Amino acid sequence: MGEKKRKEQARSEFIFGRKNYKFMFIGLACIALGFILMAGGGSDDPNVFNEEIFNFRRIRLAPALVLIGFGIQVYAILLNPNKQK
Repeated sequence: MGEKKRKEQARSEFIFGRKNYKFMFIGLACIALGFILMAGGGSDDPNVFNEEIFNFRRIRLAPALVLIGFGIQVYAILLNPNKQK
């Protein structure tokens, strides 16, 4: 009888709720998009300098998306899934 009660109490539950995981995937997508936007802009010839590495997308937009993604991840971790409306 005691073993049955212990198994009922030890039933595994996820640490985070569905809402937490949804925000985590959104944050992960923002981070991935930011890194994708940062990629590229190199030159095939090392003797030729390419000005494309200093455009708005790589200097401002992509790092901002990565930071926003990290902020969403922190929010997803701190979000209480059991809180009632």
